[in-house]
Amino acid sequence: MATRRTVLKAAGAGPLAGGLTAPSADASRAAEADVLVVVEKSGHAVGFYDITSGQRLRTVPLPDHPHEMVVDSRRRFAYVGHYGVRMSSTIGEGGAAVFVIDLAERSLARTIDVRPFNRIHGMGIDRHDRLYALSEEKAVLLGFDDPATDVAPTRAVPTNGVKTHLFTLSRDGERAYVTGLLSHTVSLVRPHDASVPPLLATPGQLPESSCLSRDEKTLFVGARKSSSLVALDARTLKVRRRHDVGGDPLRVYTLDDERLLVTDIAANTLTVWSTDLRRIRSLELDGTPAAVSLHPTSSVAYVSLLGANRIAVVDLERLAVVGGFKTGLEPDSSVLLPGTP
Repeated sequence: MATRRTVLKAAGAGPLAGGLTAPSADASRAAEADVLVVVEKSGHAVGFYDITSGQRLRTVPLPDHPHEMVVDSRRRFAYVGHYGVRMSSTIGEGGAAVFVIDLAERSLARTIDVRPFNRIHGMGIDRHDRLYALSEEKAVLLGFDDPATDVAPTRAVPTNGVKTHLFTLSRDGERAYVTGLLSHTVSLVRPHDASVPPLLATPGQLPESSCLSRDEKTLFVGARKSSSLVALDARTLKVRRRHDVGGDPLRVYTLDDERLLVTDIAANTLTVWSTDLRRIRSLELDGTPAAVSLHPTSSVAYVSLLGANRIAVVDLERLAVVGGFKTGLEPDSSVLLPGTP
């Protein structure tokens, strides 16, 4: 069913500190130059890691509690939102900035001040390399038409949600699906036309993460307190199907035309679901799976484990942990920068 080639194999893997296993020799050679960039939200930094050895190559210190991150299509800059507090339940004003990380120099290039928009959490980038950042406190989606040089947002649209935490963006940037933790809503927002009012739906209690199907016709939402995975029509937000998944479905990702990947932070599992919401297979992890990044060409996932402070490398073909390495405190979002073959 999978459409991407697996490069990491478990055979020949040896023990690694923290109870995980090192990638095999074949896998190490195949991925020798790959680097994983990890936001360490309680380490207050972005770390660069060689995924073969797990060696930390560089640390970029940041102000307290950065969270979400995206990277442009040229792998030139990463953009990190300054949430400024540890968790969504933490009281406080939080941060009001976007950090621009130079991926070549592995340094903080500059900081974009976005006040009065604070608690910047959800981040997105479209195929035109336009950047979007979500203010949880103000429930406003900010846009940057040329984030490599912009010194302030170039647009802003209301989302009509409350405690807006994350969003999913269409590839062309014309649609954004914003989750509201306290309003229990998903808002369909037009980032480039604020005259169009947001369209709202209630998929369940505490919707947080979402993803679009490959054809962008279906939106999948994890409703955490409802313990459910919900499929909605991406244009009308009408519920097409719903499935009780148990536990706490924190994050939802699209793997391919037929499969989704869901993290459960109550059961500490990673589960593959079909796009018609049938459970395929689950993997129990030695830690709390916060966020996942996917290798762009191989069937490999990099899972950030909160509390354990490490990355688990997962072969998605067999749904098995085949490697891993230690990180700084509370690894969260990450991006894989593939090296040259």
